[in-house]
Amino acid sequence: MKLTSRSEYALLALVYLARRDLTRYVSVETIAQAQDIPPKFLEQIMLALKHAKYVRSTKGQHGGYCLARPADKITLAEVIRLFDGALAPTESVSRYFYESTPIEKERQLIKVFKEIRDYVADKLEHTTIADVV
Repeated sequence: MKLTSRSEYALLALVYLARRDLTRYVSVETIAQAQDIPPKFLEQIMLALKHAKYVRSTKGQHGGYCLARPADKITLAEVIRLFDGALAPTESVSRYFYESTPIEKERQLIKVFKEIRDYVADKLEHTTIADVV
């Protein structure tokens, strides 16, 4: 698993929102400046988070985004999967995005990568945005 900048920025934005008053909307520009994220890129990420129901938005002078769910109900795993797909180090050991790969020829290698997958998935599935705030 390698995080893309999309998932990293999504996590940064969610953590930023979790630290704020949950009823107060925050503009993309404010989040982008605070977390050093390109604003146009963040807008695309926030729209994806909105469609996935992690955030909600409102327009107007005091518009922006806020969390749509409590921070303790959003796991790191689900956000990373939204943007990057599999948490596994190779598709051949992925639980949700399996694809055959050449490494399957060696059972001991597959065993090691499954152990890595299980550890990473367990850690990310049991860590919420609230845990890192």
